Amino acid sequence: MGIIGRHVYGDLYGVEPEKLSDKKYLEKIVREAADHANAKLLEVKVWELGGDKGGVSVIALIIESHIALHTWPNYRYATLDVYTCGEEADPWKAFKYIVDALKPKTYTVHYTDRSQLPIG
Repeated sequence: MGIIGRHVYGDLYGVEPEKLSDKKYLEKIVREAADHANAKLLEVKVWELGGDKGGVSVIALIIESHIALHTWPNYRYATLDVYTCGEEADPWKAFKYIVDALKPKTYTVHYTDRSQLPIG
């Protein structure tokens, strides 16, 4: 058996600036997204960047890898990155949970299979 890695990431456009600058709200939805994805949360760190015009970064370290959310309220824009290893955690569920919570006007989503190739 090899490493099973799944990486879901994308860009969120047209999000309410109030949501993108609320660090407590963003931390809450990232924590809840980890739970929805069946990921085991180790630690969450939150940074406010640049004062009133800056955004927020939320990084959740999960046993399976990470969830990263970065926001730019003045552009109504955020990036979201969910990477999990193993078969138990589902990065799609975490991604969808955060998108549903932030309610962007539109968003992109990309998927990369980062599993180990068989060597033989």
